[in-house]
Amino acid sequence: MQLLQAAIELYGTRPYEQVSIDDIAAAADVSRALFYRYFSSPSEIYVAALRFAADGLIARFAAPAEGPLLDQLRSLIGEFIAFAESHAAAFVALLRGGSVVATAETGAVVDDVRRHAVAEILARAGVKEPSPLALLTLNCWTAVVEGTTLTWLQERNLPRQDLENWLVDQLLAMVSATAAYDAGTAKVIGTVARP
Repeated sequence: MQLLQAAIELYGTRPYEQVSIDDIAAAADVSRALFYRYFSSPSEIYVAALRFAADGLIARFAAPAEGPLLDQLRSLIGEFIAFAESHAAAFVALLRGGSVVATAETGAVVDDVRRHAVAEILARAGVKEPSPLALLTLNCWTAVVEGTTLTWLQERNLPRQDLENWLVDQLLAMVSATAAYDAGTAKVIGTVARP
């Protein structure tokens, strides 16, 4: 755990190539030998650190489903942004893992987070068999959330509550646009829009 937390902090502030085993061991205040007791290579701890960060974020999606769907969506977004804010280094490392050091393993970790987010929204909306357009819409929206949150963490030029509301409104706008082409989505958006 100590090695993983140190690795996450380092990967959140520096590219993978600029973080050495010695850096991780020093940040965790352990010996190089202890590092090798748990991990065989830098790439192995990198994937393990991403998985650790991803599991923490996925756990946030499992908040109880209470109240109207829009309130649940705001709660999910709030949990996502709270995680990103309180674990900024882990969040940055997690998202960088899918693009900067693209491997099958790092890509799978990032994709797993995205799949959980989409699945949680569909489950809360009561959609068991989403159309291809509905899935495309939700996948595009998760990219918007990720990119926006990364930018917000760097700039902090908008109150967090405004960011959360804007992201929910973005989802509603995207789903509304999809509803014009997809009857199943139109039915769901009609339910969501009701007070």
